[in-house]
Amino acid sequence: MSCKTEIKKEREKPAKIKIRGAKVHNLKDINVDIPLDKLVAIAGVSGSGKSSLALGVLYAEGSGRYLEALSTYTRRRIAQSEKALVDEIEYIPPALALRQRPGIPGMRSTFGTTSELLNSIRLMFSRLGSHQCPNCGYYLPPSTDTALDNPYTCPNCGNVFGPYSAESFSFNSNGSCDVCHGTGTVMEIDDSLIVPDESKTIDEGAVLPWNSMFSGGMPKAVKELGVRTDVPFSELTSKERDIVFNGPEKKVPVLWIAKNGKAFDLNLTYYNARKILEYSLKQTNTETNLERIGKFMRTSVCHACHGTRLNQRARSTILCGKHLDEATAMTLGELYKWIPTIRDQMPPELRDMAKSIAQSFMSNAENLMRLGLDYLSLDRAASTLSNGERQRVQLAKAVGSRTTGALFILDEPSIGLHPANVDGLMHVIEGLLDEGNSVVMVDHDIRALRHAEHLIEMGPGAGRMGGEVIAEGSVEELENNGASIIGGYLSGRKVIALNRNAAAKDMFANGTITLKTDAIHTVRPLELKIPKGRLVAVTGVSGSGKTTLILESLIPALDASVQGMKLPEHIVSIEAEGIHRVNLIDSTPIGINVRSTVATYSNVLDELRKSFSALSPAKEAGYKTADFSYNTGVLRCPTCDGTGQISLDVQFLPDVDIICPDCRGLRYAEAAQKIRYVPKRCKGGDMPENDKIYSDGVSLPDMMGMTVAQTLKWMDIKRVRERLEILRNLGLGYLTLGEATPSLSGGEAQRLKLASEMKKVQDDAVFVFDEPSIGLHPDDVRVLLEVFRHLVDNGATVIVIEHDLDIIANSDYVVDMGPGGGLSGGTIVATGTPQEIATDKNSITGKYLEE
Repeated sequence: MSCKTEIKKEREKPAKIKIRGAKVHNLKDINVDIPLDKLVAIAGVSGSGKSSLALGVLYAEGSGRYLEALSTYTRRRIAQSEKALVDEIEYIPPALALRQRPGIPGMRSTFGTTSELLNSIRLMFSRLGSHQCPNCGYYLPPSTDTALDNPYTCPNCGNVFGPYSAESFSFNSNGSCDVCHGTGTVMEIDDSLIVPDESKTIDEGAVLPWNSMFSGGMPKAVKELGVRTDVPFSELTSKERDIVFNGPEKKVPVLWIAKNGKAFDLNLTYYNARKILEYSLKQTNTETNLERIGKFMRTSVCHACHGTRLNQRARSTILCGKHLDEATAMTLGELYKWIPTIRDQMPPELRDMAKSIAQSFMSNAENLMRLGLDYLSLDRAASTLSNGERQRVQLAKAVGSRTTGALFILDEPSIGLHPANVDGLMHVIEGLLDEGNSVVMVDHDIRALRHAEHLIEMGPGAGRMGGEVIAEGSVEELENNGASIIGGYLSGRKVIALNRNAAAKDMFANGTITLKTDAIHTVRPLELKIPKGRLVAVTGVSGSGKTTLILESLIPALDASVQGMKLPEHIVSIEAEGIHRVNLIDSTPIGINVRSTVATYSNVLDELRKSFSALSPAKEAGYKTADFSYNTGVLRCPTCDGTGQISLDVQFLPDVDIICPDCRGLRYAEAAQKIRYVPKRCKGGDMPENDKIYSDGVSLPDMMGMTVAQTLKWMDIKRVRERLEILRNLGLGYLTLGEATPSLSGGEAQRLKLASEMKKVQDDAVFVFDEPSIGLHPDDVRVLLEVFRHLVDNGATVIVIEHDLDIIANSDYVVDMGPGGGLSGGTIVATGTPQEIATDKNSITGKYLEE
C-alpha cells in the first residue's frame, strides 16, 4: 500500500457517532450508533428517554467538548450542560440544540429583531431612504450622498444634519422613542383600579391608595374640600370625582382623633389619589412596594410613538413611499413581495446596493416563509410568539448561518405546526443537511418521522420502564419490526379511533355558547357557536386566529360573564347559560423551583404526612405532621435543605448542581428512614423486591423515589390511592412522587393540572386546552383523548386548540379558522363534525383529515 493511499484512508470521515454505556437519567447503559450527515429521528412514548439521549448525551457532549477549547474565563460566562454520564462517545461534532421551550424574550425584542430581518430593513432605510430635514421638512432624495456616513446639507434651507446609520433606526439605540425608550408602552395609573368598587363610600375605603399608603387622613381632608364621603362613590358628581383623582395639593385643617381618643387639630396636606401613587412610585426602592403600586397601574400604548417604539426622526424617513413604522407593521409575506421592488425604484448608482441588501433579507425571509411564519409582522412583540414560533425562528437562523460539520439537535420542531406546514419544516431541515451538517430530531409527528433516514425508538415504557433502544433502522424497517410501537402508526396499521363522537343531529342538544366579536388583530368580526358538553377542536394553519379567538376573546368573555363584569371592548356579546367556571389548562411549568413535586402538587404528600405521623414510632419520637415536610420539617435533609440537590461552586467554572450525597435526592434525613409504614398487603413479605418494598415496610423518603404505578401496587391508604389512581389514569403512572414539577414537559404539566378536576361533575365548566398534544406519542394521545372524554362524560365543555389530526378526528365538533395566516386568515371557514370538515373544500385542515 502506497503512502498516498494510507494518508487517504486516515482522512476518511467517520460515518456515525458511537455511544457506549449511556446512563443519563433513565437510560439503561445503552449502546447506540447515530449516523452522521443524515436526518436521524428519535421516537418513543413520553418519558421513554428520548430527550435523555438527544439532549442529555449528544448535546451535553457535543457542546461540552467544543467549549473545552475555550479559556476557563470564557467558559465561566457560558451556561454549560451537565457532563453526560456515558462510558464512551466517539466522533461527535460540535452540537447546537433548538429546544422545545426557547427562552422567553424580553420586552424590547420583536419578531424583526429575533429573526434579524430588521437589520436589513434598517440598513435599507439608512442607505436608500429619503431623509427629512429636521429644520424645514424638505426630503432629500436617495443618492450616493445620503448613502454614505456623511452629514447632509439641505438644499432648501442649508441646514446640516445627519448622518443616518442603521443604528439611527433602531429602537434599542439612537432611534428609540424619547418617552417610552423603545418599549412602545408606558405604565399609567388606572382610575378604575384606584376605585374598583364604586358601591362603597370613601369612608368605607372605596379609594384604595388612601387605605394602603399610610394616607388615612385623606378621607377627612377630601371631605373638607367639599367631597361627600358617606355616599357610594358612584353617586359622586364629576366635580367631586375630579377632586379625588386630580385635586390640588394644599393644606387642609382636619380634626384628627387618635387611637386613645384624644382629638387634635391638624393642618394636613391633601394629596389626591393619583398623586399618592406617583409619590410612592418615585420613593419606593423595594420589589414589594413596586408590586403593590403596580396593582393600580395599567400598561398602555405610548402616546408619543403610538407603539412604534421609534422617535420622530426615525419615523420621518421614507423608503419607496413607506415610513419605517409602516414597513415593520407589514407581515413577512407582504415584505417578501415589497422588498424586491425597491431596487428598480432607486437611482441607477444605488441599485447594486439595493439588490445586495434585498438579497440578504430575502434569503433570511425564505426559510421563515417555508416554516409558515409569513403571517407575522416585524413589529410583533417576541414575547407574544408561541414556543413553536420561537423555535422556528431559531431554526431559520441556524440554516441561514451556513454552518457546516455541526450536529443540530431539534427538540420537537413540529410543535405548533399545522400539517400543511410540516413539509416546509422538512425542507428547511434539508437545508441543514445540504450544508454538510447532521440533524437529530426528537419528535412524535408521524408526517415528520416519515422523512427520517434513520429512526431510533426508545421504550418500551416511560420512566423506569423505558430507557432502552427497542427498535432502530429505516422507516420501512420499523414499520415491519414487531418490537416497534411507533411502527404501526408509521405504516397506518394502527389508528386512534375512540368511536365516541356525537352525532351531528344531537350536537347542540345540551345547549349552545354563542360569542360575537368585533375585529381584533387580524381576526375579523365573528359569530362563534360552540355546542355545550362536547369535545370541540379549534383548528387552522399557524396565524389563522385560533389563539385570538379562544384565548383573547372567548375566555375573557366567559370570565367577565361569570363574574358579572364589563365585557372586553372587542366583545359584542356572550351567551353561556349555565356556565359558571372557565379553566385554561395550558402547558406552562408548574411551580418555579424544585420544591414543588408531583407529591405536593397532587396533595398526596399531605395525606402521607398525616398517615406517617400517626404511626407508633412517630408518636414515640414526638413527631407531628409538620415534621414530615421536606420544606420546613425537622426530618428534612440538613445537607440540601430538602431540595434533593446541592450546588457546587467550582472556581472559574459554572456552578454545578448535583444530587445530594446524603439523602440521594430523596429530600429527607436518615431519621425519617426509621419511621416505616407497613401496608396490609406487605405484612406477609410478598411484595416484589424490585419495588423496594420489604417486610419491615417503607419510609416516606423511599416513597418519594417510587413511581405512581409502583406505589399503587401496595398502597392501601384510601385517599392516597384515589389520588394516585387519577394520576395513573391521566397517563402519569411513570412519574416519581418526588419528581420536581418544573421539570415536567408541557403535556405532563397539563395533565397534572387536571388531577383535581377528574372526580367532579363538570356540567357548569368550560375547559380550554392550548395544543395539549405537544410532546405526546400517539399512544399518549389516546390516553389524552380518554381524559377529554371523561370530562365530557361528566358534563364539561372541552375546547382544544390543536393541529394533531388524531385529536381533531376524535372530536365531536370542529371550528376551522383561516383560510391562511395573518391578514389571509381571521375568519371561520368551516364548522361541523370531523367528517363534515373532511369534505369541505374551503378547509385546508379538511384536506388532511380526508387523507
